[in-house]
Formats: sequence, C-alpha cells, structure tokens
Amino acid sequence: MDISVLTQTFLAIFVLADPLGNAPIVVLLTKGMDLDQKNRVVDRATLVATLILLGFAFVGQPILTYLHISTASLKVAGGLLLLLVALDMLQGEINTYEAEQERDVAITPLALPLLAGPGALTTVTLLMADRPTARLSVVLGIVLSMFVTWIIVRQSTRIEKWLGETGTIIAAKLLGFILAALAVEIGSAGIRELFLS
Repeated sequence: MDISVLTQTFLAIFVLADPLGNAPIVVLLTKGMDLDQKNRVVDRATLVATLILLGFAFVGQPILTYLHISTASLKVAGGLLLLLVALDMLQGEINTYEAEQERDVAITPLALPLLAGPGALTTVTLLMADRPTARLSVVLGIVLSMFVTWIIVRQSTRIEKWLGETGTIIAAKLLGFILAALAVEIGSAGIRELFLS
C-alpha cells in the first residue's frame, strides 16, 4: 500500500468529480422527483461513475491505444457532451426532465461526463500506467474519493430548499453559462493537443 499514491489519486479524482460544484446541477436535473427518486439517481450515478473510473483505470490505455484514440480526442468528446448539457440548462430545457427519465439523468450527464469526466478518466489511466506497482492504492483512492463525492451530492436536496424556485432558475442559467465555459475549456485543450503538439 502506497499512501502517497492513494492520497494523490483521492485528491485528483475528488477535485475532478467536483461534488460541491455538481450538487446544484444534480438539483436541477432531478427537479420534479421525490426524495427517494433523487437518492436513487444519485446512488446509480455514483455507482456507474465509480465503475467507469475503475474500468478505465485497468483497460483505458489499452483500449485507447487499440482504437488509436488519444487523450486529446477524449477531452474534445467530453467537452462536447458537457456543452450539450450546458445548452439545455441555458435554454431552460433541463427543467423538463421528468421522474420517469431518472435512469437517463443518472447515467448521462451525471455519471458521465460530470462525475467521471474526461479529466478523471485521463487521470486514472495515467496514474495506473505510471504506478504499476501501486495499483491497489490507485483503486482505493478512486473508491474513497467517489464515496465522499456520493455523501456530498446526496445532500443536494438541502441546496434546493435553500435556493427556492426563483433561485433554482437563476442558478440554472448561471451554472449553464459556467458549464458551457468549462466545456469549451476542456474541448479547446483537447483541440490544442491534437493540432499543436
């Protein structure tokens, strides 16, 4: 067990998953659902994100190499996915999600690309490649990070009560704008890597 690798993995994945920043987005995506439905969405999204990260840690680099996909292309694709979510938020369409669509909301966009985004996928792939003797530490770092993320995101309903309906609408527009900027940043970083390196 390598504590330094575990700590590095935990901090990197926690920052990239950004549970505090994503909590208001969870509120918006689960609007109209009751508490049990929201909790199921969060549970499923966190579980799927954790499994994706663990899977990518072990098979990410071989798959990308086999398919001739660079990490830059991964960033461009992730940026595009986030941009689509951001545009929905800015147009107010994010509020039209209904409870019966909770499965889609949990997997996309919550699990992928918000919790397990291109940055996190790239990070676990690189950590596993760079630390072949400390794979257990990387795995534990991922699991612990996503567990703390799950605890924080599950409290998103408290944020909803605090914001109120008007506050939620304002937050949707503001977060949509920020998310669009983040999407462009991720995508442009991938484009720079593709064409300038």
